[in-house]
Amino acid sequence: MWKHHFLGIMLICTAIITFMLSTNTTAQASEYHWGFKRATNNEPAQAGAELDALLEKYGAIYKGKPDEKIAYLSFDNGYENGFTESILDTLAAENVPATFFLTGHYLTSATDLVKRMVADGHTIGNHSYGHPNMARLSDSEMVAEWEKFDNKLKELTGIKRTYYARPPEGIFNERVLKVGNDNGYRHIFWSVAFKDWLKDERRGYKYAYDALMQQLHPGAVILMHTVAQDNAEALPKFIEDAKAQGYTFKSLDDLVLEYEGVTLP
Repeated sequence: MWKHHFLGIMLICTAIITFMLSTNTTAQASEYHWGFKRATNNEPAQAGAELDALLEKYGAIYKGKPDEKIAYLSFDNGYENGFTESILDTLAAENVPATFFLTGHYLTSATDLVKRMVADGHTIGNHSYGHPNMARLSDSEMVAEWEKFDNKLKELTGIKRTYYARPPEGIFNERVLKVGNDNGYRHIFWSVAFKDWLKDERRGYKYAYDALMQQLHPGAVILMHTVAQDNAEALPKFIEDAKAQGYTFKSLDDLVLEYEGVTLP
């Protein structure tokens, strides 16, 4: 009799292991690297039906309304390279709001700049504490990344917590979006971007300016990295020329209200 019980237990264990391996394989297969068809001629960027449906399910956003000339500036800050102060000066001079998605390293290594972002009225977004591949983490590890960042932000600035999250390198899966939602984080992606994250790759301000102007579209969520000198130099002219084309710049709070169907002034 015990042999039959033992065989049964072995079969159950085998089934469980097979299921776990299958689940893990499925999870890996569903890992997304954020990407989209770039905007041209003022036509909004397109991420495709699959990603559109997935983001819609969890209230994640990557662009605003296609018929209103509004743009939303966001910056990713993993470390400081000497150009963020210039970017903040430009935003102040042009009265333009932005969201800075920071890492834990940036919080602790560039605290004065973080405090200035807050004092200038900008929004702080959660780019995780240690910049890991969020799709490879367990649910509890994801939450630990976001909460560790929030705890440090509160310690340094008094801000209670963040509400907008952006996965490092744009890598995510459905579980990242769900766990984020369950813990009060809405994921914000982007619809305008270009290669600007290599601190030693200098292409000149015109490279950044042209990339921004060519991709600009109504409802654009613009991603820039503050490590690039090109971005700091191109930003004043970009904002000036975008305004000349009839664009206004608003905050992610405005974008979320729009997404939720709240009428904006």
